[in-house]
Amino acid sequence: MPESQKVALVTGAARGIGLATAQKFLGEGWQVALLDIDNDTLQRTFSALALPDRTLALHCDVADADGVSAAVARVVERFGRLDALVNNAGIAIFKPLLETTPADWARTLAVNLTGPFLCTQAAAPVMRDKGGGSIVNITSISSLRASTLRVAYGTSKAGLAHLTKQQAIELAAFNIRVNAVAPGPVDTAMAKAVHTPEIRADYHDTIPLNRYGREEELAETIFFLCSDRASYITGQLLSVDGGFEAAGIGLPTLRGARGETGR
Repeated sequence: MPESQKVALVTGAARGIGLATAQKFLGEGWQVALLDIDNDTLQRTFSALALPDRTLALHCDVADADGVSAAVARVVERFGRLDALVNNAGIAIFKPLLETTPADWARTLAVNLTGPFLCTQAAAPVMRDKGGGSIVNITSISSLRASTLRVAYGTSKAGLAHLTKQQAIELAAFNIRVNAVAPGPVDTAMAKAVHTPEIRADYHDTIPLNRYGREEELAETIFFLCSDRASYITGQLLSVDGGFEAAGIGLPTLRGARGETGR
């Protein structure tokens, strides 16, 4: 099928990784529906893209089942099909475990775990009826590595990693592939706002590639998993993290030793 006829729905698309992903799809000739809860930013992004014939702005909370169903219906009404879903929308409430309220917990799981469940429930029948498609869930390195202040966030992302496998196994019969991407530290606006120079230095010390990732690097990986080039890949979680999850301890010391020994 010509790329110009393919359609992607990206949640959390008004900024950050979601926007970079939407731009990647557009650059490859796809039509893109951008969904976000922040309507003001969404409308500014939609206007800035300046591609009204190939884009659709959808104001929606992914934790709202009725809203999600209506949004997917609008995609089908506008474009007639849906080939890829990127479940990127998410929130992070960083608090110590004993200070995380039931409301914090419930909202984090509602957006980060129930949201992808609802979006997939709405999108999969459309893909099935058109011969198949691809879904990519955006988890986090926090789904694989525990850390402080992330009891709700990390747990929600770990749940999403397993949901990915459940979805992949059950939807394979409809030729729908489901995979997950786990970003490590990425230079998003949120990271720039909350990561102090000390935190950034600590991350650099524990990332073998010694830098933060770029939003565009995540977008490239997400697009690949949605493309026909990944036609035999499903049920997988791919960490895009500069080696962060794979690394042990002592990287700065080992780097220094390597420099001294020439190895």
